[in-house]
Amino acid sequence: MAHSVRVAAAQMTSINDLSANFITCSRLVKEAATAGAKLLCFPENFSYVGAKAGDSLTIAEPLDGPIMKQYCSLARESNIWLSLGGFQEKGSDDSHLCNTHVLIDDSGNIRSTYRKMHLFDVDVPGGAVYKESSFTEPGKDVVAVDSPFGRLGLTVCYDLRFPELYQQLRFHHGAEVLLVPAAFTTVTGAAHWEVLLRARAIETQCYVIAAAQAGKHSEKRESYGDTLIIDPWGMVIGRLPDRLSTGIAVADIEFSLIESVRSKMPILQHRKPVEFWRSASASL
Repeated sequence: MAHSVRVAAAQMTSINDLSANFITCSRLVKEAATAGAKLLCFPENFSYVGAKAGDSLTIAEPLDGPIMKQYCSLARESNIWLSLGGFQEKGSDDSHLCNTHVLIDDSGNIRSTYRKMHLFDVDVPGGAVYKESSFTEPGKDVVAVDSPFGRLGLTVCYDLRFPELYQQLRFHHGAEVLLVPAAFTTVTGAAHWEVLLRARAIETQCYVIAAAQAGKHSEKRESYGDTLIIDPWGMVIGRLPDRLSTGIAVADIEFSLIESVRSKMPILQHRKPVEFWRSASASL
């Protein structure tokens, strides 16, 4: 493995037009490749954001369908890995889909998939009410995969609020880089987006790559933006100058930094096992 490798995170405003979104993604892939990035991470719902409830179900497809095949070809032709977070994968019936994070290698092959575990059923203060579980099947598996960019832990958006998943990815699955494609609301993004991402990086001593949807998708939906790349010490090392613009943030993954942070503060050795907490609780 090389001492360091360049990665990029995309920011975009997806709409209810598959072709228009693919054109935007293709442009960002070329931009990332020109910048020397070997991995480009796209946000949740990169290929489609519906204008009204139920729209996503109408375009949901299996992973071997024509939409994903387009993106596999894009990765192969551009010789770049793609993290495609939040693809509308067809579910077990016509009324459900899976919110699926798909990792494609530079030969255009699907290397891994993760289906979003934590579904966004939330009454956002001062905002809208969301019920993702009404049309989405939750995933059940924690997913980490080896790559030229270290061992990647796959997550999606609302997962960010559940540190147990990231603890599992680091301490039980050996993750070194955590991928967090997202479409945070403007209210929750302004309050919590950066602080949660930096916390996940600090407590796991992993790089975090957080590609975000940004701006107005339709009359009823808007995303916060602010795509970030964060190092294992919790420092922001990649960020777009404009929180709402379409573009990419670029940074280098330094494997020596992961080793240094983890050796100087060995939390893996210091953390208490599950059995300790069970016995501590029993003594109360």
